[in-house]
Amino acid sequence: MNNSSYSKPRWLRDLTRFLSLKSQFVLTGNIRDLQASEVEAGVVAAVPLLHCLERELKGCGYEDVISFRPFSGFSLPNGGTGDELQAAMARSGLGSENPPGAGVEVLAAALDGFVKSREKPSALVIDFASRLVNRSDVLAPAEHMLFSRAQVASHTASTRPAGDERKPFFNTVIWMADRESDLPDFLTVDNPRIRHIVVSPPDSMTRKTLAGTLLHSLPGARETPSSELETAVDTFVGLTDGLLLMDMSAIAQLSRIEGLRVSEIGDAVRRYKVGVTEDPWRRLDRKKIASGDEFIASRLKGQNHAVVHMLDIIKRAVTGIGRTGSGNRPRGVAFLAGPTGVGKTELAKTVTSLLFGDESAYIRFDMSEFSAEHADQRLIGAPPGYVGYDVGGELTNAIREKPFSVVLFDEIEKAHPRILDKFLQVLDDGVLTSGRGDRVYFSESVILFTSNLGIYKTDATGQRVASVSLDEPYETVAAKVREEIERHFKLVLNRPEILNRIGRNIIVFDFIRRPVAEQIFDQIVSGLLEHTKSLGCAVTVSEDAYSALRELCLQDLTNGGRGIRNMVEAHLANPLSRALFDADVVGGSFEITEIEHGAVTSVKLSESGSQA
Repeated sequence: MNNSSYSKPRWLRDLTRFLSLKSQFVLTGNIRDLQASEVEAGVVAAVPLLHCLERELKGCGYEDVISFRPFSGFSLPNGGTGDELQAAMARSGLGSENPPGAGVEVLAAALDGFVKSREKPSALVIDFASRLVNRSDVLAPAEHMLFSRAQVASHTASTRPAGDERKPFFNTVIWMADRESDLPDFLTVDNPRIRHIVVSPPDSMTRKTLAGTLLHSLPGARETPSSELETAVDTFVGLTDGLLLMDMSAIAQLSRIEGLRVSEIGDAVRRYKVGVTEDPWRRLDRKKIASGDEFIASRLKGQNHAVVHMLDIIKRAVTGIGRTGSGNRPRGVAFLAGPTGVGKTELAKTVTSLLFGDESAYIRFDMSEFSAEHADQRLIGAPPGYVGYDVGGELTNAIREKPFSVVLFDEIEKAHPRILDKFLQVLDDGVLTSGRGDRVYFSESVILFTSNLGIYKTDATGQRVASVSLDEPYETVAAKVREEIERHFKLVLNRPEILNRIGRNIIVFDFIRRPVAEQIFDQIVSGLLEHTKSLGCAVTVSEDAYSALRELCLQDLTNGGRGIRNMVEAHLANPLSRALFDADVVGGSFEITEIEHGAVTSVKLSESGSQA
């Protein structure tokens, strides 16, 4: 791609600046990625790092650039012939020994001759240097010999002029390692003749420099108007934030293989990230979502405001409106707050059923299980060297398996604050890096949090008391709950940025008030009697008994719908089961004529005029 605005990456500028000052370098970081290099005047391409080094060093005046890899020995980065390699090794003082399976002994034997050579300056790039040793703190004799020689050579090397400008250069040794700590400390720490340089991942300018070249290789690119091509470049750059040039090249290749055009580059990036060929959000039944309020209302009672707000989030997720920037952020985020038993978890299940047709398809995490400091390792996996490293994290594994999902984090306030930092990454960047180093994307998921914050508070005596009650209108309850949520995240956790990522999507649920409680009661009792009928016993409840049962079950609504269900079990399911079992009944038609409330509730049954 012709690009007059190309500038060398910082690590390369740093390397060339110190070639006359340092005899050895250690390169770490993004060393396995492709690198942007100006292969011709004004022409920038993505090339392997070794090729980038070779071009840069020879441009500075180096005669030869030779690489060494464990097991394969010496070679030329450009893949020259054996004769060319032998000639380069002879000029550089490396000798002629390059046996198969070359290891540290061969490298150690050649190092002195290379450093002391007085021919034109050359560079020796030791690739996969981390694989030269088993443990950098416990060296085998041969390993110790190699790095001791390297340490001495770093101090005894001298420069001589080279190139058109006659700048002084060493015979430079460049170690390419995964981490600086992979090499012995006595070589790298406090060594004034060695410079450590970190190769950074490509920034947006570097990605933009190469995006045009890659897009020009896609089907129909030549016929694409320049304005549309520029838009595609910006989209490509935005969606590949955090990816490598190697990933960008792979995305372009995937596009060519699957026949995707320039305008479909966003789809190609999505396929590469989450491995889904078709966008599931586009295949959703819009008519079903359009009537979603009826579907949700059939299962969730008395929370109309929450239903409307949640459906707005789902509709925005389906349409994709507002998905700008990197495009990695989750499709939707909601913070469901309010009293216990009012339908927060039920709403998550219902939304999952609305999207997938199966409420069990959602991924749920009970955050009370993640209250320990290092519990984040359960979510993303243990780091290398720790037990369970090869297993991966529960969250990262689940999203990798089902990228199109609803993820519920229940009772988020009980999680350790360290875990909240992981959620910040998910909400802001839509990506988590697992303990194994794999990047997992949340761009196709809906993230839901539930919380009971604001329902209770601690008084001056340390007792836990209710801060909101059924006697207060919903507006007052919602205001108090929101105020406490803000106070908790800002002052207690000192993480206001999490609230900022959630935005206005804090949905406060109301208490289950009497009219709604009666609907829930009717639904639970009806379901129980229908199930009883399916077991062979047709049971009805007289009007008086039903009224008495309703008063028993609705006398305390502080525990919401879950509390009503518990009361129905205690005052109907249990005594009905006892009565049928004690009467040795396996089938028939019965009517509950009376509810007797005492230490243990009992019922009176009638069958053809008899009582049980």
